[in-house]
Amino acid sequence: MRSPSPLPLSNSATAWFTLAILSGLNMFNYLDRYVMSAVLTPMQKELGLSDGDAGWAASAFMLGYFISAPVFGYLGDRFPRKYLMLGGVLIWSLATAGSGLTHGFAQLFAVRMVVGVGEACFVTMGPSWISDVFAATRRNTALTLFYVAIPFGSAIGFTIGGWFAQHGDWRGAFIYAGLPGVLLALSLLLLQEPRRGQSDGIEGEVVPKARVGEIAGLFVNRRYNLLVWGYAAQTFSIGAFGVWGPVFLQRVHGMSQESSATSFGAMLAGSGLFATLLGGFLANALRRRTPAGYVWVMAMSMIAATPVCFFALMIGNATLSLIGLGTSMFFLFLPTGPIASEIFEIVPVHLRASAMAACTFVIHLFGDFGSPTVVGLLSTHFGDDIQKGVLILPAVLLIGAALWCVLIYFTREPLKVDV
Repeated sequence: MRSPSPLPLSNSATAWFTLAILSGLNMFNYLDRYVMSAVLTPMQKELGLSDGDAGWAASAFMLGYFISAPVFGYLGDRFPRKYLMLGGVLIWSLATAGSGLTHGFAQLFAVRMVVGVGEACFVTMGPSWISDVFAATRRNTALTLFYVAIPFGSAIGFTIGGWFAQHGDWRGAFIYAGLPGVLLALSLLLLQEPRRGQSDGIEGEVVPKARVGEIAGLFVNRRYNLLVWGYAAQTFSIGAFGVWGPVFLQRVHGMSQESSATSFGAMLAGSGLFATLLGGFLANALRRRTPAGYVWVMAMSMIAATPVCFFALMIGNATLSLIGLGTSMFFLFLPTGPIASEIFEIVPVHLRASAMAACTFVIHLFGDFGSPTVVGLLSTHFGDDIQKGVLILPAVLLIGAALWCVLIYFTREPLKVDV
């Protein structure tokens, strides 16, 4: 028999202040992550990197990210998260600034790996912190607002990088993008960490510590697996878009470095921001009607994104290509909030950070860790024809759509998630 816990903080100023701090840090997380895409062309020229080398440099971030994510997920379910996250923000910020000081492929690869390690610490623990502050009825809204930082931060990264690239200073883009995070990391000291399960009416002392066997058991959970592998397909495409999108616009449609980065960033911000918000509220409405409400948004968005993505990559008109890319990115960002909310519906309270970490491991190992490299190597194979390289993306989206359609069938009844 559980003892009643204090009321969830979902409606308190403290909860919304916590969400604002974590969302702001998440914005800088993605700003630092995507600034490299905007300066890729001048960086390749100065460091002598081929498309394949550039793809590997982009994948280095993901290597550090997904390898360290399970470790941080395990730690996040057993130890206080505040200081772990503080360390993560400091690491990724300093390493981002350090990316601007590199002078060769090996140095760049190593520093980008460290950026990934720092970001993995924050990303695996941030959503579980939010889930302990906001009750289930408001959790999807809170997570949606947290993930709005993805397109917003990414767009700022493209914009900053594009400006510095245009002025011949790709190194400055990394330095000025990374250093503010050192100061912002201190904002975490203002927050009081919630008890695990607090928003679910569970007293902190009755929540067990995560065990390795339980974490491994996630991979025999049918719903969790369908969600994660479909998410990997989505991440594969988004990761490749993020790295090669501006280059695609430059080579195929003749856009300049600054205009391609600025246009891609604006498209990413506009479509991603609106889609993430709309997807979260649409999922809330559908969830009131069916237990599979979150998954319906996930599956239908992927189905819609697939043909639009193919159209955008094949059309010869630059304006129509941009519209198509923006529309496909809109559909890919639509399920951002519902994905995390569905994970927390599936797993026990004491495994939330571990479930996010295991998900992070899979979607990046099989998603955007390899996708920039795959596209880069395909482009190199076809004589640096980036248009042929990116055609793998709609095919992968089709696989993800199929997996999430199957997940709808297995989400007919809500699960009772216990500790």
